[in-house]
Amino acid sequence: MKQLSGVGVLDKAALVLAAVEHGPVSLTDLVARTGLTRATAHRLASALEVHRLVGRDPAGRFVAGPRLAAAAGIAAPLPWELVDQADAILTELRHATGESTQLYVRRGALRLCVAASERASGLRDTVPVGAALPMTAGSGAQVLLAFADEPEPDLIGAAPFDAAVLAQVRERGWAQSVGERETGLASVSAPVRDEAGTVIAAVSLSGPLERLTRSPGRRHGAAVIEAARRLSTAVASD
Repeated sequence: MKQLSGVGVLDKAALVLAAVEHGPVSLTDLVARTGLTRATAHRLASALEVHRLVGRDPAGRFVAGPRLAAAAGIAAPLPWELVDQADAILTELRHATGESTQLYVRRGALRLCVAASERASGLRDTVPVGAALPMTAGSGAQVLLAFADEPEPDLIGAAPFDAAVLAQVRERGWAQSVGERETGLASVSAPVRDEAGTVIAAVSLSGPLERLTRSPGRRHGAAVIEAARRLSTAVASD
């Protein structure tokens, strides 16, 4: 391996980060992409996982971690305490509801999943950390648009929701979607706020339509709002 910085371990870690930036990789794929030995690749990826620069998807593959994913195209710093506190709260929400849970932040025309707690089965409704989804579908997109500082008429016009729907989201404090992003899936989301009251993220819960029904907000809206409130409080108190 050619050393670029003169610090061998740093150059090797950079190879691992470059590999996961392009999508999920197994350990075998990571070795092939980096040219590192299997032991070295695993050791470095595991160390970077501790620092949240590398994560794992539901299949156990290495992916861009929340710090790496959220920094893509970043316009304002993401408060890392948000990610640090999210894991426990998302896991508790998953245990209480039996559904997959996620935390999204907005990056322009995309929303990024920066934390998730997935069900052990039912991979069809999971969203891995680092996944970039459009701002034109889904309850998470509704929340992030509804509370945005400036309206986004182009995004709203391209979505299955309109200004009236976003006004309703602001009024009741949660959003729901049924089959917007993927047929047969439903979701509920609520806003996470910083100390100043600005919405900085969306807590989401997703699952199959047969369990969440066509009114997922009626079933899980209160639980999602409470999880978002707890995360907001945790961020403000740090």
